[in-house]
Amino acid sequence: MRILLTGCAGFLGSHLGTRLLDDGHQVIGLDDMSTGSLRNIEYLLKNPNFNFIRHDIRNPIDVKVDGILNFACPASPIHYQTDPVRTIETNFLGMINVLHLAKKYGARVLQASTSEVYGDPQVTPQSELYWGNVNPIGIRSCYDEGKRAAETLSFDYLRQYQVDVRVVRIFNTYGPNMAIGDGRVVSNFIIQALRGENLTIYGDGSHTRSFCYVEDLVEGILRLFYLDSNPMAPINLGNPQEFTILELATLVRRMVNTSLDLVFNPLPGDDPKQRRPDITRAQELLKWQPKIDITTGIESTTEYFKKVLKES
Repeated sequence: MRILLTGCAGFLGSHLGTRLLDDGHQVIGLDDMSTGSLRNIEYLLKNPNFNFIRHDIRNPIDVKVDGILNFACPASPIHYQTDPVRTIETNFLGMINVLHLAKKYGARVLQASTSEVYGDPQVTPQSELYWGNVNPIGIRSCYDEGKRAAETLSFDYLRQYQVDVRVVRIFNTYGPNMAIGDGRVVSNFIIQALRGENLTIYGDGSHTRSFCYVEDLVEGILRLFYLDSNPMAPINLGNPQEFTILELATLVRRMVNTSLDLVFNPLPGDDPKQRRPDITRAQELLKWQPKIDITTGIESTTEYFKKVLKES
């Protein structure tokens, strides 16, 4: 297939680009480089089946493709709150431009949505049937509501124009190619530990997350993209094993630097207290579930950041 991959220089996009090329596709990688990194796509740029276009998905683009994977949006709170208007425009206008392109050429679309559509959930685990508990005017709403609006557009185009759109709701993911300073808890803890800094916990550490290693996530994403029939509903992808932030900090400290202390700061506004995916639908439709345990994933991610820090 000839595939457009938006957000190709980001954390997830770079891993997807590698896998798509390994699967034999031609990949057009698109990124405006607002949060992406050329380092992430150095390997891709050497491949003759990869073509990079620097472009802002908020503006229309016309390239003939068979499939589109839309990952063009900052995904960490630090990045998406820096310019919230740009964030919601990327989600809404970017989705419209992707869908227009797909409708024109009959392309299949996979939209990267997020567990943030569930907001601060009042049920656990979160299944795709849960409508969420989102603050529409909070500091995170540019991302949360932007992704919800993108889902609305996706399913309206599916019903009204028969555009083959699939939506994946991604829960917390980590691994190599994460950005230093992006504010995500796994990268924060590892970088602080490698630098010999005390680990910063926001809140009392009792709030929870479920951490999926990037290799597992990419496998689930592509199983959904390659699926012969459209599931006609969003699908959660993530690791259902739940950790408190304090447990994660303790694990990173034990694995990377045992001499560090924990520092507690106030919890940011609208920060969800719990995240745990119900992956029953992914297990049934995609025959997918995560395989890489948190210890193996932290080891791999730590080795990546050691290399990055040594080179910087």
